[in-house]
Amino acid sequence: MQLPSAFKTKYQQLLGEESPVFLKALSTEESVSGFRVNPLKNGLPQETINRAEGKVPYVPTGYYGQVNGKSLDHVTGWLYSQEPSAMYVGEVVDPQPGEKVLDLCAAPGGKSTHLISLMKDQGLLVANEIFRKRAQVLAENIERWGTRHTVVTNESPEELEKQFSHFFDRILIDAPCSGEGMFRKEPAGIEYWNPDYPAECANRQRKIIASAVKMLKPGGVLVYSTCTFAPEEDEQNASWILKNYPEMRMEEIKAYPRMDHGRPEWADGNPELTKAIRLFPHHIKGEGHFISKFRYGSAPVVDSSKKKGRKKKRQQNKYGLSREQQQLFNDFRQMVIPDYKANKLILFGEQLYDLPAGISEIDDLNILRPGLHLGTFKKRRFEPSLALALALKPEDTRKSLEISREQWRQYVHGDTFTIKGQLPNGWYLLICDNHPCGFGKLVQGTVKNFYPKGLRF
Repeated sequence: MQLPSAFKTKYQQLLGEESPVFLKALSTEESVSGFRVNPLKNGLPQETINRAEGKVPYVPTGYYGQVNGKSLDHVTGWLYSQEPSAMYVGEVVDPQPGEKVLDLCAAPGGKSTHLISLMKDQGLLVANEIFRKRAQVLAENIERWGTRHTVVTNESPEELEKQFSHFFDRILIDAPCSGEGMFRKEPAGIEYWNPDYPAECANRQRKIIASAVKMLKPGGVLVYSTCTFAPEEDEQNASWILKNYPEMRMEEIKAYPRMDHGRPEWADGNPELTKAIRLFPHHIKGEGHFISKFRYGSAPVVDSSKKKGRKKKRQQNKYGLSREQQQLFNDFRQMVIPDYKANKLILFGEQLYDLPAGISEIDDLNILRPGLHLGTFKKRRFEPSLALALALKPEDTRKSLEISREQWRQYVHGDTFTIKGQLPNGWYLLICDNHPCGFGKLVQGTVKNFYPKGLRF
């Protein structure tokens, strides 16, 4: 890989004697792959773990190794392919069950899935992405992970701050950056790099930070991270936060062996910047990352939940179910998932969602996934969704059907298949090797296929 000469000169000046081994690691060594297992599922993806190349020491659910994107483990959300250095960000955010958390620049979803796992899928996670296509990928990955308490939004930070004034306990800004830390993994990023690019990114990042601060509760935590080495986007932005928001203070981040501390000399010399963490690819088994953590002091609190009654009434009319739809879903629930307790059923077109607690108003937001997608209303019937299936455990349903690996392959290909024995017609949760993998409708011994056409392979 050919690094830009201006890039090499810059880091020769910054790193001095350390620069040759740094540049060699970037230009000649291969990128490092990894994956996290999903603690929300009913077991471990042992098939994939057996092929792993070891544990990631700073992430209890992290492993080194490649993932087969068409494996049962991956397709059913038992793991997520993620670069090992990036995994440490979620651990630093350290969200707790029951909190309200915002992942402001969330696509493709690696850090969001990590956050909701640490929250034990309790509380509220808002995963936001400003670009529509990337937001759709984010929504798909969130859906596969099987979370019930995540809302996926497609908004600018400026629009979100209008809706969530001092609302969140924790906010993660994994900022769009110059991507220097990912050059080995994504060499195409080199084409976009020029000497002025980090400064351009830093300016955009400061606007995002300014919006995030307005959404953070007093006492809340802000984690700012990038996948670049550029001081303009790293220490200099951390220093900018401290200078412009006196109520923000940096918190120490645990440095595991081979992790580096922030470098104050690359900014304004403030010793507080050593509390940040740098992950260099010539020191650690992973790509480049920068992580800083801040605690927000006092600020005037605005109750963002207070809305005019007129808007509440409009929301109920807009998203409420008809009596027939309510009955159709209740019939399905009582037959298949009798213990499922919905927080708030809302309708998007013909799509039924369970809106998580903690977010009551969604009229003014561009939302791709307002909670758990339960299914679709068709003419006089309700069809359960793949998302609901992936959010269930085998014991959550009274109607399940064990299928073989061959039947699973037929299922994800979009084919019907037959079963032996006499079972009543109706909806069944399909389970392969303890992995819930979708719903099928049994009709006279044949399982009709409802696996989404866009996901078949």
